[in-house]
Amino acid sequence: MSTKNTKKRHHIDLGDISLEVIQKDIKNVHLSVHPPHGHVRVATPLRMDLDLIRMFIISKLGWIRKQQTKLLGQKRETEREYLSRESHYFLGKRYLLKVIEENATPKVVIKHSSIELYVRPGASKEQRRAIFQEWYRQQLKEMIPRIVERYESKMGVKVASIGIKKMKTRWGTCNTKVKRIWLNLELAKKPMECIEYIVVHEMVHLLERSHNKKFISHMDKFCPKWKIHRSELNRSLLGHVDWEY
Repeated sequence: MSTKNTKKRHHIDLGDISLEVIQKDIKNVHLSVHPPHGHVRVATPLRMDLDLIRMFIISKLGWIRKQQTKLLGQKRETEREYLSRESHYFLGKRYLLKVIEENATPKVVIKHSSIELYVRPGASKEQRRAIFQEWYRQQLKEMIPRIVERYESKMGVKVASIGIKKMKTRWGTCNTKVKRIWLNLELAKKPMECIEYIVVHEMVHLLERSHNKKFISHMDKFCPKWKIHRSELNRSLLGHVDWEY
């Protein structure tokens, strides 16, 4: 029987660190630490036994603790109330929000140093948030295809579809089988070069699935400053980052 789609899940506790272990049909081990509380996940090949996995994790405990310290010490965006004079970000720039109530179709208008949020009188915080996030979504839907198209010709790959959604731990994902890329809605707040870096990162997975030397070579070729952009995202006040990136 084929083990192509087989997955095995385990939990390993090492002192005060609890790790999720996922064994699946992959060639290499992937260790990642996830926000907001430093959850640790290890993906390993199916053939790797638990004792060997435990030894690998022990060898990486110093790195794991370092990443957890970074996450727990990282400043986070406070919850937004979607009120006038509140700070919001778009493409890396800070804007002051101006809420305007009127009996018309809700919309968002960006000005030089402010973002105007038009809502119906009495709109709740949840409704204001939904309008604002839909505006973010539409902005990304307009700019991402242009970036993808530019790199398709450079890489010699073809992206079948692009999706935008909220993600807890990743900036993007790539389903290599169907050639679909998903991008985190939070990217709308980031500088354009960071958005482009994530798009390239996911597109490179169409050339190489794993984060190996070949993958890094492709990144160096197509996005020479990718490590700088990765560091900027890792320091980000607003975002969620998967430390595998």
